[in-house]
Amino acid sequence: MAVSTVLAGARVVLPTGIVENGRVIVEGGRISGSTPEGTPSLDLAGHWVVPGFVDMHNHGGGGASFTSGTVDEVLHGVHTHRLHGTTTAVASFVTGDMDFLGRRAGLLSELAEQGEIAGIHFEGPFISPCRKGAHDETLLRDPDPAEVRKLIDAARGQAKMVTLATELPGGIDSVRLLAEHGVIAAIGHTDATYEQTVEAIDAGATVATHLYNAMPGLGHRTPGPIAALLEDERITVELINDGTHLHPAALELAFHHKGADRVAFITDAMDAAGFGDGMYDLGTLAVEVKDGVARLVEGGSIAGSTLTLDRAFKRAVTIDRLPVESVVRAISANPARLLGIDDRVGSLEPGKDADLVVLDENFDVKGVMRRGTWVVDPQVA
Repeated sequence: MAVSTVLAGARVVLPTGIVENGRVIVEGGRISGSTPEGTPSLDLAGHWVVPGFVDMHNHGGGGASFTSGTVDEVLHGVHTHRLHGTTTAVASFVTGDMDFLGRRAGLLSELAEQGEIAGIHFEGPFISPCRKGAHDETLLRDPDPAEVRKLIDAARGQAKMVTLATELPGGIDSVRLLAEHGVIAAIGHTDATYEQTVEAIDAGATVATHLYNAMPGLGHRTPGPIAALLEDERITVELINDGTHLHPAALELAFHHKGADRVAFITDAMDAAGFGDGMYDLGTLAVEVKDGVARLVEGGSIAGSTLTLDRAFKRAVTIDRLPVESVVRAISANPARLLGIDDRVGSLEPGKDADLVVLDENFDVKGVMRRGTWVVDPQVA
């Protein structure tokens, strides 16, 4: 049940900057500019209040897979991430049979319509066998625009993003199709050259799927996709800030070239996020999670992550030494803008959903509110 309250005394991160001893007023599930007399006040002195996190690339958590889990399992995975501050999440699919993906899109579109997830992301099957990562090579296919359209239609208006190796036959036409339908065309799991990547950006691609990972490295004679993706202001780059997928210098390079407004922190989480080590399935492939790192049993490729966005936030501030305001943009405002939902979420402004995270002085989660209701109550956390 939504509460009406005033959160007082915290350092509040607004689009305009950090407000010391700030106040966030919650009324009827939304952020308000005023409050009736007698509204309860919660003293959060010594804490931070930041917008709820928005994860635009997430395959599951809490032991549940968004690609293959039941509705209840998917909801459990979503809730697991909410406990870690992600108040808005897109459900990402890994490569599968086209009919299977279509059925899953139809099923999860209902959860999107109900507001439980923010939409659907197809990561595969339209990706390069050379850069397949933790995807089943036997199920990969070229991005035929007709087949891309089938998946969009199956999602019933809830498809938010499709990751493509745009150098494959049909790739550029598929980018144009996605752009025409208001779906993000993301360049990823690609073996493209610099020139091919520029062509895809000109055709309408706007996101780099987990920059650096599953694409050729940056070379001084063959710069490849990374240089094109970093230099173009039309592209927002996803980063997995878990200490495994990226060296801190690579993250710094991305922020230096893109600026804080063109970076989106993601989890790329699989089932083990918020759950623990052990054996799992990622689509059709077996995965072993050991010491929090997920790898394919066959071949040892990194298989998504066990990251939650609160850990990405804390690492960005305490290890990478990024300004808190920049991290908030990368973890909330930027993905909300890309998903076209920044009128409701992504920042603490009157009229928007009361989605917020309370962090202590060490940047650990102490409270999570979604649409005015405490998911994690800071009074008992």
